[in-house]
Amino acid sequence: MTLQFYRILLYLACPCLLAYFYWRSRKDPAYRQRLPERFAFGLKAKQLTPGGIVVHAVSVGEVIAATPLIQQLQQQYPGKSITVTCTTPTGSATIQSRFGSSVQHCYLPLDYPGAVRRFLTALQPALLVILETELWPNLLAGCAKRAIPVVVVNARLSAKSAKGYRRFAALTKPLLGNISLLLTQDKASSQRFRTLGYNGALAVSGNLKFELAIPATTAGLLEQFKPAFARRLVWVAASTHAGEDEQLLALYPRLKQQFPSLLLLLVPRHPERFDKVAELVQQAGLSLWRRSSLAAEQTAVLPELTADIALGDSMGELLAWYQLADLVFIGGSLIARGGHNPLEAICFAKAVQSGPHIFNFKDAYRQLQQQQAVALVADSQALFNNCQMLLADAAARHTQGQRAQHFFLQQQGATARTLAAIDALLSGSGMSKHQLATPPRIQPSVPAAYQSITQAGSSYWFDPQFFSDVTAKHFQSQWWQQQQAIIGSSTGRNTAYFLQHGEHKLVLRHYYRGGLVGKVLHDQFWLQPVAKSRAMQEYQLLSWMRAQGLAVPRPVAASYQRSGLIYRADLLIELIPNSKDLAAILQQRAITTLEWQAVGAAIAQMHQLGVYHSDLNCRNIMLDAAGKVWLIDFDKCNRRPPGEWTAQNLARLLRSLNKEKGKLAVFHWQEADWQSLQQGYQQQLAAATPLTTTEQK
Repeated sequence: MTLQFYRILLYLACPCLLAYFYWRSRKDPAYRQRLPERFAFGLKAKQLTPGGIVVHAVSVGEVIAATPLIQQLQQQYPGKSITVTCTTPTGSATIQSRFGSSVQHCYLPLDYPGAVRRFLTALQPALLVILETELWPNLLAGCAKRAIPVVVVNARLSAKSAKGYRRFAALTKPLLGNISLLLTQDKASSQRFRTLGYNGALAVSGNLKFELAIPATTAGLLEQFKPAFARRLVWVAASTHAGEDEQLLALYPRLKQQFPSLLLLLVPRHPERFDKVAELVQQAGLSLWRRSSLAAEQTAVLPELTADIALGDSMGELLAWYQLADLVFIGGSLIARGGHNPLEAICFAKAVQSGPHIFNFKDAYRQLQQQQAVALVADSQALFNNCQMLLADAAARHTQGQRAQHFFLQQQGATARTLAAIDALLSGSGMSKHQLATPPRIQPSVPAAYQSITQAGSSYWFDPQFFSDVTAKHFQSQWWQQQQAIIGSSTGRNTAYFLQHGEHKLVLRHYYRGGLVGKVLHDQFWLQPVAKSRAMQEYQLLSWMRAQGLAVPRPVAASYQRSGLIYRADLLIELIPNSKDLAAILQQRAITTLEWQAVGAAIAQMHQLGVYHSDLNCRNIMLDAAGKVWLIDFDKCNRRPPGEWTAQNLARLLRSLNKEKGKLAVFHWQEADWQSLQQGYQQQLAAATPLTTTEQK
């Protein structure tokens, strides 16, 4: 009866909804376009492949948060289509820019019974994944009727929202009963969902927004814009709203008197406000540069900017603006909007400011405050005072940014926990990942995200997102040279080649023997089953570690070539962009305490998962441009039960650092640095919780 009453209210509200879309379309025509799709009309014309996984992310922030999870789902279930839905034009644009044709896309229809029925009939999903608490009664009821599992991930429920749900308990309790698995950001949200009457599978998986996937286009934007901003002190005001731009523009002339090189880069939250903000700048008598003044295809490096204000009137480029910033203000917080996500800025170690209205991200800001990693201000005057302090003190900005980034890195792992819980749900319901992912030529011993080919005594494993098939030539440096695809090589004992493959950079590594035997057999290994060969074992281990959330290279392809009683092996992995190993970095500069702690935490995460690294040394630990720690070279490594080998691993790393210091004239390594590494290692162990904590009531 309650659901029927809800449906009657929906039909009565239909004229108001149409009026709303018309009103929004006056400023943003995209709200008028694709209107039939809002009611699930025309989906057949899109030729969507049915039977896959549907991921719903309401708008831009949710799409960005879901990106690593979607990428992992593509790897885990390559035989099934992934459809990503949203409800806003900006969310749609973000989906298309981030995924292109690698996913299907349409709007999630309005929650009318007919629209939901057409949507589910067209897509026939094997699984529906909903980000956060975008819960619609008819959609959930429709999934329950068709026995479609529904997983709600990254769910957060504040005390205020829980109180609102309790007022409509007659509708809320049946709605929650249609959710197969609920994964929350924190324990408090889990408890509130239980109080509301949710009796299904429940787990605390963490916050997906701590695992940022940087689009491939960002590096090109940085290369294009960095020279233009190089001589400016850049203050980025991100996701601003009406009422905030006016306050920021009023502060700018006062700040510029003290900081003549100051550039205020405004990035309004909504595209329909771009022109309005430009008008405000002109009315303030300030000079303006607009991102939209450049042709979309323009890639030339820009001349130095001389304008007072830059307007980031583009979509999908905020991460590039953050990386160019000296200081970041997060909008929606000087007015009672509730604030926006600070995590995208702090992942780049930027000093962040926010106004007092932060209830949308209250927990994140609270934790950042505890780490002294954010500046919260009461009003525009307090913001002015904070800008004066931080803009004048580069060291203070750096310290605040480093604290924030360290906090960000410590919170990661939600994607792996979410993926593991989804896989457990599907397996438990009789629908295993191998049934969801049934591409041709997959063998049981091969990780589910990869395909294999066997021909003439040779076996190849490969990621279908990189290759349609592979042959021996893909593992020959001469062939890549003919394609003019070799972009560099290593200078170690055995050469590895760096390759350009489409938009991706890869590393080709041939396996060689070491020691005295290696002088005779060189690259020949005694015959082993394919799955136990050097390349395939490293391939499987890397795949498994990435699924657990560890920062290790992505395996792309591997070869096993038999000849009599021996075999030879090769591995292709994805190159870690903008990274250097510890040994190379320490020859150039000292590493900060926070960076050493992050190294220790990364090793502890590996050890917690029982992974033994047979050659843990300072050349097999990488730091990228964002300060993220990566572990590489897992040849002859394996998984082990807990034991003394963890201490032996650390001792091997310590020996390598002392060895490099002894033989190099300049090597920024001190014994105190080892204490910082051990501190990060122990902190990670102390903070450890099980990867999944599914409760059954």
